[in-house]
Amino acid sequence: MGELDGRVALVTGAGIGIGQGVAIELARRGAHVAVHYSNSKTGAAQTVARIEAEGGTAELVTGDLRQVSECSRVVDETVAAFGGIDILINNSGVTRAKAFLETTEEIYDEQLDLNIKGHFFCAQRAVPYMEERGKGVILNMTSVHGAGGASHHAAYAATKGAIIAFTRSLAIELTEKKIRVVAIGPGLIEVPRYFDDPNYTSPHGASRVPWGRVGTPWDIAQAAAFLVSDGADFITGETLFVDGGTTARMALQSSVT
Repeated sequence: MGELDGRVALVTGAGIGIGQGVAIELARRGAHVAVHYSNSKTGAAQTVARIEAEGGTAELVTGDLRQVSECSRVVDETVAAFGGIDILINNSGVTRAKAFLETTEEIYDEQLDLNIKGHFFCAQRAVPYMEERGKGVILNMTSVHGAGGASHHAAYAATKGAIIAFTRSLAIELTEKKIRVVAIGPGLIEVPRYFDDPNYTSPHGASRVPWGRVGTPWDIAQAAAFLVSDGADFITGETLFVDGGTTARMALQSSVT
């Protein structure tokens, strides 16, 4: 028996990387999983196939979460498929590294709409369904960029900082409904897009992380599975940085320890 047996989870952006890892892990722990995708149809189908091969239950749902109507439909289809929703993993997002003075309105809108608007309105649609169940958990995916600065990420970092603030505020508002709201801030998690950069290598990535290795989707999946479980019942409004010590490290270079 898994600790999530019988619960229904919607994982957005589950066709690749972190979302894929989280969806598979929640299913392993007994959840029925709605696997959402926008562009990664092949990857999402592979996620479902793997869940089913391991004896789990999954359903494909698709939608452009930059549109409020699509956020609503994706949640509604999850409920129609499984009879309700207990867990929402707001994972869909996009990263566009761009110099501040070169960031166009189009690049800005793409990140703001998907990275925070999608989170906001998927949660808004899910809350009444969770209230019917008597409790629920919303987990928002932020980033180390929400806690520290990095060049060429002004718009992206703005969305990730907003997710942290959104998580805190919504958590307080939903306590009376017994719905917890938490967030995870991944650090350097090695996903396929990293290798689009011909200069990137795993050893180079590891050299940038205090713990001495890059993270994997499995690392985030383990943290997510805990945070949505009953074992985390007293945790709400918090952001857990799963980053190998990245946000804890003082950036100042000094010979004095």
